[in-house]
Amino acid sequence: MTQSVVSELVALLTLERLEENLFRGQSRDIGTKYVFGGQVLGQALSAAQQTVDDERHVHSIHAYFLRAGDIEAPIIYDVDRARDGHSFSVRRVTAIQHGQPIFVFASSFQKSEPGVEHQFHMPEVPQPEDVEPTEAPSPEVMAKLPAKMQRWLSRMGPFEMRPIYPRDEVKPPKRPPYQQVWLRLIDKVDDRPVLHQSLLAYASDFYLLGTTTFPHGISYYQPNVQMASLDHAMWFHRPFRADDWLLYSLDSPTAQNARGLARGQFFSRDGKLVASVAQEGLIRVLAEEQGDR
Repeated sequence: MTQSVVSELVALLTLERLEENLFRGQSRDIGTKYVFGGQVLGQALSAAQQTVDDERHVHSIHAYFLRAGDIEAPIIYDVDRARDGHSFSVRRVTAIQHGQPIFVFASSFQKSEPGVEHQFHMPEVPQPEDVEPTEAPSPEVMAKLPAKMQRWLSRMGPFEMRPIYPRDEVKPPKRPPYQQVWLRLIDKVDDRPVLHQSLLAYASDFYLLGTTTFPHGISYYQPNVQMASLDHAMWFHRPFRADDWLLYSLDSPTAQNARGLARGQFFSRDGKLVASVAQEGLIRVLAEEQGDR
């Protein structure tokens, strides 16, 4: 079962090439109302990477979520080869469903070269073996939740996640806006750096926007809370493997005007800062479940 879950995710990120710069990806229902944002990020990066020379690897991505994605429909990725320079290549990608763009994405790729180095230190936290895996809510609590939310909370996903300070997402307490989570793919995959980068782009959408809700005692799981990713940026710093433990350290410096900002850093187990992330998202607390952004 483990291998099939991981293989399904790898297949999801392995797009069908329709033409030289045109790709098609399928969607996977993981219990979210619309297409999971990390899926579109990972697929767009996969499409862009397939139009770049093998010796150039992604170092940054910047994306905007324009419309909610339809889980039942494929997504077309149209790649624009914006620039190929001596050391850098830039690609722009538009994700399309039902004839409309749902997502726009820009990424930059670079040849490896030496240079100055420094980084922040990894936070001091317990090792992943000393952190208990997250448990699903009790059957009594699950029975009161919508079917899609039940599937999300009870899923056996491709990533194992171990929050250092778990939070009750159904009845969330108020707490400061930061958290740390150990995560890794639950089975080994091949060594291609481009695959591990797409996998981490997929995983980077977990926990980010949720961190912005901590001071307010609300969560995505509450029916009167409307949340959606607006934009997403990611920088890749050093080599890593998504099937080895990575510490995802997150914080939210501000929320205002129905928007929240969250930041994240991925550290390898030996303390190397391998990637950084930032995201702004919509946060509305409604009188009743209604409305679109």
